[in-house]
Amino acid sequence: MRRQKILGFPAVAAFALMIGHGIAAAQAQQEGGRPAPDATATLARQVNLSPAEELSQSETFLVRMDSSRTGVRRQLETARAQRDVVKTLCLNDKLNQLDVAIRSARERKQALEAAAQRSDADLATHEFTILRVLRDRSDQLTAEANQCIGQEAGFVGDSAVIGTIDPGIAPDPGAFVPPEAIVEDPPVPIPVSAIK
Repeated sequence: MRRQKILGFPAVAAFALMIGHGIAAAQAQQEGGRPAPDATATLARQVNLSPAEELSQSETFLVRMDSSRTGVRRQLETARAQRDVVKTLCLNDKLNQLDVAIRSARERKQALEAAAQRSDADLATHEFTILRVLRDRSDQLTAEANQCIGQEAGFVGDSAVIGTIDPGIAPDPGAFVPPEAIVEDPPVPIPVSAIK
């Protein structure tokens, strides 16, 4: 009689994981007829910048973030003028988050300038990467601010439900019909001293 080796759970799980990863990769390649973008490609492209180039690009990041804040601030002023409380709250939250991101980006730009002056390429690249993330966060907050919905979209007006019964429908013979209401006098409480 031949003895068969039974695979353990870790081996089966690892095999299933490899198969699942292969299927997911194949599906990603089929969508659009091209392979999924490689996340490391953008990092490799950005690493090649000199600290001076990173510094000049960081300035464009801050200009872009400031213009985004200006646009959201205009939307907030319009919502306040329309007395739209829901949209005002949403836009105010996004504007506060944008302000925090811009403040942090300015601090990181100062650190990038200091690293560029010292010719510390590693620190400059680190600060520039954080600036890119803050710029992306700013873009995301701007897109979310453009999606803020006001009161008019959430509340159209008073609603009422009107029900009609078709007179042509025969009554259900098994339906419970409550008897006419019988009104009785409410019970009279008995004093505690009377109970013995």
